[in-house]
Amino acid sequence: MFGLMVRFTCKDEVAAAGFDDLVARTGEQIRANEPGTVIYTVHRVDGRPLERIFYELYRDHAAFEEHETKDYVRVFLAERNQYLSATEVDRLDFVSGKGVDVEH
Repeated sequence: MFGLMVRFTCKDEVAAAGFDDLVARTGEQIRANEPGTVIYTVHRVDGRPLERIFYELYRDHAAFEEHETKDYVRVFLAERNQYLSATEVDRLDFVSGKGVDVEH
């Protein structure tokens, strides 16, 4: 397993709405086309309306690398910065959990 936790901070409420739309379009494609992406979730942060947390879990590092090659991911990466004032990325090494098949 390989994962990421990413905190995005949007510039303002208008930017947050644009970012959420971009995220929704990208997420549809991820769900439809990436069997190696185990979990790809986006969360609003309670009390911080401009922040979004992404939690991403991939079968392995190769599945993450494949994810990064997809045209819709490249569009997301190219367009996201117009909406954002900050991005923080943590790479995660899976230790244990519930609901995740670790046999892959």
